Amino acid sequence: MNIRAVSSLAECRQATDLEKRIWEFPDDRDVLPPAHLLVTLKRGGVLLGAFDAAGHMKGYVYAAPAVKDGRLTLWSHALGVMPEARGAGVGASLKFAQRQHALRMGIDLIEWTCDPLQAAGAHLNFAKLGIVVEEYEENLYGDSSSGLHGAVPTDRFVAEWHLSTPHVERRLAASVGAAAAGQEARRTAAPMSVRDGAVVAAVLVNPSRGTAQSLEPGAPDLEVEAARVLVEIPTAFTEMLREQPDLAREWRMITRTIFQAYFGRGYRAVDFFAAREHGRGQYLLARAAS
Repeated sequence: MNIRAVSSLAECRQATDLEKRIWEFPDDRDVLPPAHLLVTLKRGGVLLGAFDAAGHMKGYVYAAPAVKDGRLTLWSHALGVMPEARGAGVGASLKFAQRQHALRMGIDLIEWTCDPLQAAGAHLNFAKLGIVVEEYEENLYGDSSSGLHGAVPTDRFVAEWHLSTPHVERRLAASVGAAAAGQEARRTAAPMSVRDGAVVAAVLVNPSRGTAQSLEPGAPDLEVEAARVLVEIPTAFTEMLREQPDLAREWRMITRTIFQAYFGRGYRAVDFFAAREHGRGQYLLARAAS
């Protein structure tokens, strides 16, 4: 894939078309207008496209200029890859390129929202990119018309990608070589048993029951005082939204309670591990040093 910055109205329209198709929006109500994209690009926005050999856009990442605590940042509104281009590291490559553009602009923080119950996104964001999360938003986008969101509240993490920290640079060093070769990054989410002892000793606060699409949330323990805790989620949440929406809603409400409780007590999410064969993923939450 050829990844490059785009700036023409025609290519903004291509990105808008991809947004509508990838998120299965039935109309243009929730899609960014091409003119909006174009105007922000003239004042600090960044729109990158991934193009195949025939010149067709197969993925994109878009960020608008933003300000946080008085400093210039980027707010990454959307990252999308067409189904036929997935599994080849295109999404990670788009984020790597976005980071390089931000650094050239003198920006060292990019933020965006992500669904806490989407395991594939969590693996990219935490394991490959090195984000951290300490902010949780309830039903941020309201009732979405997207076919991917179902009828559950659109709760979201606010991801913080601190571009120049050693933590981020270590994660990128472990994956950028494979992504540059057009392959899926080799840094996989290893089973907990082979991770360092401090992580293995983390306390699981919500052990679940069942497998895959039928995974049921366990009663959470909101009073654990360990330095590190684990929060379990299903890895098949998208399928659950379509086939068992009531169960998907139960997962949303229980994990909302967990994350809000622990974030409110000074924890933040710093890593994610997936065991797809067991239908489970686990967030690692660490308490900030005093």
